[in-house]
Amino acid sequence: MSSVAAEWFSTWFDSPYYHRLYQNRDYAEAREFLGRLLTHLHPKPAARLLDLACGKGRHARYLSEQGYDVTGVDLSAQSIAYARQFAHEHLHFHEHDMRAALPYAPFDLVLNLFTSFGYFEEEAQNVVALRNAAAALRPGGKLVIDFLNTDRAIRELVAHETKTVDGLDFELHRHLHHDFIVKEIRFTDEQGQQQHFEERVRALDAARFAEYFQMAGLRLAETLGDYHLRPFDPASSPRMIFVLKK
Repeated sequence: MSSVAAEWFSTWFDSPYYHRLYQNRDYAEAREFLGRLLTHLHPKPAARLLDLACGKGRHARYLSEQGYDVTGVDLSAQSIAYARQFAHEHLHFHEHDMRAALPYAPFDLVLNLFTSFGYFEEEAQNVVALRNAAAALRPGGKLVIDFLNTDRAIRELVAHETKTVDGLDFELHRHLHHDFIVKEIRFTDEQGQQQHFEERVRALDAARFAEYFQMAGLRLAETLGDYHLRPFDPASSPRMIFVLKK
């Protein structure tokens, strides 16, 4: 059984069960979002892009296919090991903790997508991560943070559901605890062992993000509300997609 006393993402993201649970994610939707985002931001053809918390590199590969020089970084050693099979002259992958300075800079565009932020137990570390991202940008560069619309997510929280994937029954329990949206994941593995993991994302609203951005020296250019890039509506938008400038 994993220890939830350790940083949850350091064990869960390297677990084969994480990839099993989420294997049916809508990657077509993600590619369409990335395509719209590139059209919206129109980075120059020679731009250098950073995918911050890139996972197995699927989105970094798509960005590279659009002709950009792309670097993907992620804390998960297993994800980066997988992604590196696709690396080439203009696509690079590194194991990296966003709380540490990024030695691969400078970049014209940094992307932190699909709620890959707000995982840390100490809130100050979120600002450290943002400052590192800002430091990795060229002057005039842009940072995009794609986060859930926390207010709506809390309002519509599904307390319990069961997902059956490849014969495993994942029991998912969600609740709000000490400023975090917590998802508990429990299941019995193939060896009959009880397994328990957690996902914890800090319940950050737009006002708190604004404070972070100010502390990191970033200017908010616009806030989008969904993967079709419609304007953010606090009541109804599923996402908060911040476009920031250095």
